[in-house]
Amino acid sequence: MKLKTGKDEIVYLLTKVFKKYEISTGQALVLNTNRKNYEELAKVLSKISNELPNTSQLLHHDPYPPERNTQKLEYPYLKYDITGGQIKDAYTGMVSNPRPFLVDACYIYLYGIGRKGFQENPLDQQLLEKPIAQPNHSSSRFPLRKMLRQQKKASLICISLLFLLLMMTATGWFLSHQTWENLKKDLKILPYNPSKAEIDHMEGLWMVYIGSPQARSSDSSRYHMAVTNMVDVRFKNGYFTFNRYGANFNHSGYMQFENKDLLSIHSYLKNNTGKIESPRLSLMRLDKGKKDFVVLSTSWNFEAGNKNDLIGIREVYVKLGKGGQVEEIINTLENSSCKCKIIRWEHQGQHQDFYLKNIFIDSLKDLRLKTLLDENSILLREPGNGIILRQPPGPVH
Repeated sequence: MKLKTGKDEIVYLLTKVFKKYEISTGQALVLNTNRKNYEELAKVLSKISNELPNTSQLLHHDPYPPERNTQKLEYPYLKYDITGGQIKDAYTGMVSNPRPFLVDACYIYLYGIGRKGFQENPLDQQLLEKPIAQPNHSSSRFPLRKMLRQQKKASLICISLLFLLLMMTATGWFLSHQTWENLKKDLKILPYNPSKAEIDHMEGLWMVYIGSPQARSSDSSRYHMAVTNMVDVRFKNGYFTFNRYGANFNHSGYMQFENKDLLSIHSYLKNNTGKIESPRLSLMRLDKGKKDFVVLSTSWNFEAGNKNDLIGIREVYVKLGKGGQVEEIINTLENSSCKCKIIRWEHQGQHQDFYLKNIFIDSLKDLRLKTLLDENSILLREPGNGIILRQPPGPVH
């Protein structure tokens, strides 16, 4: 069997790539004509395509000549770099003959093998060209009456099968609908339909201040210590999804309005296994007229090993703005020098960098933040003397 080529092949491959990327990263792709929506995926595929000159034997693909450019060695100037524009054009059918290294990168990302090796052992029948059916003229030898009888029988079989399929589909839809309605009722999913003003109020980028480092007994300098996070909130089908960037690790999750001016917030530690890890549950009350919002959360102290335990904490959300793109900056000299996580917000043609790290609340200029984040903002699951410091530790003699 022969593999598909051109538009049919690349559109199918990219559709599969989008699904795998969304599942593995937890980030939904906006599949429109904006090339920037495809750039993060393009960087992932570029890591594969730039290795093609070295992997033809290992991954069974056609050979590629090595990179000759010695001037610009960063993305997107390398010979085999894949850009968001290339992905957008190929997916929307604007390219009849997609670049071979884009095709091979898709095969390797999806199946762990190049196009050449895939053709030798096809793992997906949808990538094979369908054979052209040959007309059958043998029926001309049968008498007309026999032909009509066979056609009538075939028609009855088709009608019966279609009716059966329709009944099965209707039954499946009904049972699925009942199951969904029961889940919505029992788990109180989407109990309140937010207005446009409420959606606009929540959507956007938030800076979050948390005093949880004060509950880590292994840190001798934990007195009056806090940490900053950033939360990128997007509205989706009646609820909100978000990515939460922390100083050490990231969370993803969702929010929903429980009723007017009250939201529940659910988040989980991002990982590659898909399992629930370190769930965090919170309630936010939208107090009108305030620039910041106090959230009560059940979270973790994020100690190592058996010391990791549940805690109750107060968090403070401060709205920064709405729109634009959020990007995590990694592997730079600035990361090393600040010992922090850098988040870049590109908005209205400009960018602003935020440095997420542990800070002393006494260094904050906002007196309200100091009061909200001090040692009284934390509740231990079991009272423990000496874990939450009420005063600075004395000098060691």
